[in-house]
Amino acid sequence: MQVEYEPYQESTQLARYIHDYPRSFTRNPSQPLIRRPLTLSERTGPIDMERRVAIDSEDISSKDPGGPRAIGQYIAVTGRLMDEDGAPLAGAVIEIWQANAAGKYVHELDRHQAPIDPNFTGLGRFVTGAEGQYKFLSIKPGAYPVMESDWWWRPPHIHFSIFGPSWMNRYVTQIFFPGEPLNETDLLLNAVQDPEARDRLIFETTPTTVSAVNLLTFRRDFVLRGKRATPALD
Repeated sequence: MQVEYEPYQESTQLARYIHDYPRSFTRNPSQPLIRRPLTLSERTGPIDMERRVAIDSEDISSKDPGGPRAIGQYIAVTGRLMDEDGAPLAGAVIEIWQANAAGKYVHELDRHQAPIDPNFTGLGRFVTGAEGQYKFLSIKPGAYPVMESDWWWRPPHIHFSIFGPSWMNRYVTQIFFPGEPLNETDLLLNAVQDPEARDRLIFETTPTTVSAVNLLTFRRDFVLRGKRATPALD
């Protein structure tokens, strides 16, 4: 059976070229795209991703399982992964990466003069359940300055990389936290023109409880294609 995919609506996606953000001009084709038929491998692969890559524990708030927790606000992130028809996507692989509570990535290219937390890597890889659900525990990331700019600070956010049931569902985005003042000036978040689509890049808060383990919980469901697709942001 031939599977057709609805094209993205440009207004619901990240603008191809962003004023004051030079990197956007190097990440997009300079010539018009050439339409071609999808191949069988693009429609059906990759398969068994959860067997091909290492899967982490859902708790990445510590560098080592059972080790000291990283400094910062303890959080849980939950949600579901769905296709354009609302059907759950089970067995999909979700990768995340984020800065620590001081706004520092564990990466050699991060030049921000903030401390590295020895108990935090900011990396995780998880598999969605039978109903497309996922969950992980982490530390809320901090804001950080864009070093090529003299004014721009990135608001707290978490990067998501998703491997769905086909390469047409290969998906990368960033999800932001509600109520952050820096959300109002972030060039990437605000490069999504459609306000309703932009809201799909913001975590939802869930009711909190006070118990033996206290944490804030955030939720974001992902729709990988179609008119209600979560905007891709990289």
